[in-house]
Amino acid sequence: MAETEAALRTLAHNVRAARTRAGLSLDELGRRAKVSKGALVALEKAQGNPNFATLVRLADTLGVSVSALMEGSPEQHVRVVSADAVMPLWKGERGSEARLMLTTSGLAAAEVWRWTLEPGEEYPSHPHQAGVVETVSVTAGRMVLVVDGAEHSVEAGQTATFDADRAHTYRGSGAEPCHLIMTVHLPPGPA
Repeated sequence: MAETEAALRTLAHNVRAARTRAGLSLDELGRRAKVSKGALVALEKAQGNPNFATLVRLADTLGVSVSALMEGSPEQHVRVVSADAVMPLWKGERGSEARLMLTTSGLAAAEVWRWTLEPGEEYPSHPHQAGVVETVSVTAGRMVLVVDGAEHSVEAGQTATFDADRAHTYRGSGAEPCHLIMTVHLPPGPA
């Protein structure tokens, strides 16, 4: 419980700081990110429980990574992150999940995600800001990547990349769970 409260306080601080840096009011951030002002007020007070889609919309609007909203300041030059130490940001009804492992720093940051997609389960994503590129590397099983309505099969040992400023969906395919590493390459600067 204390870890959850600490995570919410960090998220609240980071959202408020990013909003202030961007020069946005709560009303303007809410309008651009399609999040209610009430939800933003609660979030900045470290209350509530924002879902994954809300965090992605806020990050895209503020021109930062999802993990930049969630992480405290880095204290070391090398970070080693264990998957079981990171809470899933999305869980599907059949057991699928997505864990944001870390975000790199620098001019063009990248998020590193671990996904498990159960057969037939999918995660539809809204388009991200212009310049965001996603790469998926399937390590076991297979998936269907849907971009702009076109389906692309990606199997173990294969990697696919695409411009993520368009609608896209990840779907588990086959009889076994699909395990993949996804990187989200973020453009420099605010949206």
